[in-house]
Amino acid sequence: MPSSVKTAISLRQPLFDDVNDLASELKISRSKVFVLAVEDFIKKYESKKMLSKINEAFSDYPDEEETNNNNLMKNKHCKILESEKW
Repeated sequence: MPSSVKTAISLRQPLFDDVNDLASELKISRSKVFVLAVEDFIKKYESKKMLSKINEAFSDYPDEEETNNNNLMKNKHCKILESEKW
C-alpha cells in the first residue's frame, strides 16, 4: 500500500459537521470520507476530460469532397450488390 501523506484543510463549519455525520453513519474515519470524495472527484474529472476529447475528435464533419467520395463508394457498392445472386 502506498504511503500516506497528511494535509490540513479549512472547511466551513456546516460542511465539517456533514463530514463528521457521514463518517459516523458509514462507520469510517473522516480521513476516509475525504479520500473517497477526492478519488470520486478525480475519476469524474478524468471522465469529463476524456469525453471532451472524444467530442472534439468527432466534431470534424466530412467536407464536401469526403461526402462526394462517400456517395461514390456507396453507389459503387450498391451496384456490386445488385449484381450478386442472393
